[in-house]
Amino acid sequence: MAKSPEEEHPVKAFGWAARDQSGHLSPFNFSRRETGEEDVKFKVLYCGICHTDLHFIKNDFGFSTYPVVPGHEIVGEVTEVGSKVTKVKVGDRVGMGGICGGCGSCKNCDNDSVAYCPKLIETYNGIDNDGTRTYGGYSDFMVANENFIVRVPDNIPLDAAAPLLCAGLTVWSPLKYFGFGEPGKHIGIVGLGGLGHVGVRLAKALGSKVTVISTSPSKKNEALEHLGADSFLVSRDQDEMRAAMGTMDGIIDTVSAVHSISPLIDLLKTNGKLVMVGAPEKPLELPVFPLLVGRKAVIGSCGGGMKEMQEMIDFAAKHNITADIEVISMDYVNTALVRLEKGDVRYRFVIDIGKTLAATKP
Repeated sequence: MAKSPEEEHPVKAFGWAARDQSGHLSPFNFSRRETGEEDVKFKVLYCGICHTDLHFIKNDFGFSTYPVVPGHEIVGEVTEVGSKVTKVKVGDRVGMGGICGGCGSCKNCDNDSVAYCPKLIETYNGIDNDGTRTYGGYSDFMVANENFIVRVPDNIPLDAAAPLLCAGLTVWSPLKYFGFGEPGKHIGIVGLGGLGHVGVRLAKALGSKVTVISTSPSKKNEALEHLGADSFLVSRDQDEMRAAMGTMDGIIDTVSAVHSISPLIDLLKTNGKLVMVGAPEKPLELPVFPLLVGRKAVIGSCGGGMKEMQEMIDFAAKHNITADIEVISMDYVNTALVRLEKGDVRYRFVIDIGKTLAATKP
């Protein structure tokens, strides 16, 4: 007979979980493993709310396994380390993203591309090496192998650093891998939300010329004045889009809703690349002819490796790059998720786990 989540492991844990496709979260008692010799245990202080959390609690992708404890933008303080841990010590500030394990032996793992490991273990809604389910950062503490923990520099605020562990990495990886993030390159960022606003800041710090592409004209001043973008395109303005055709080396599309990508492909130079990092729940139409005549490519990118994550968080700290956040209490999370679905956040909700989770215990 299968054990309950509370009985699977010896260490009692507490968080908030969705029990069904309604996506409603409520207090949840479960358990985590003891700290192994290569493990790091840390107290969760803050956890960002990613749009992916919304998809998983509502089973939009069709493979959620309930109960789901979301959260993969997790920061906190180390409380215990295993005997073989060398990366961090008790008291250190650490972070954890969307991955908590991989096979460790495939080419992807060897090349710091664990996000593409066929045996990838996700921080939540995954199956761990012992066959039990993984639970995310809407909880009091985490236990993870030290290889899937990053050090958070002291000069970056923990709450505003949390979204970098998913949103930041998701845009950083294609900026670096495809060579978009360098002087002389002109890139587009589609969508000025949780991913997009961090992408603008990172790309500008890397030396790129950045154009924000949005359906909302009202975001122009925000993009140019607050975030430092070089230009702004309203994607519904055909004249603006036509004038920008063939001007961009690459585009990072952060939009997670269903939308047309044909106008975006037209903005690319010959050999340009449109990189999809958002995850719409339904398939998009792919126009092939514009790809053929411009030798253009539409590519997917899903997070990055742990070396990339550490490089990104260190770069962000050096250049004073953080996410714009709205810090909320744990008991506000369901309201926040409704607002997120409506796009009513600037630009990332972050749950103050350390100060507000314990008060919600039944």
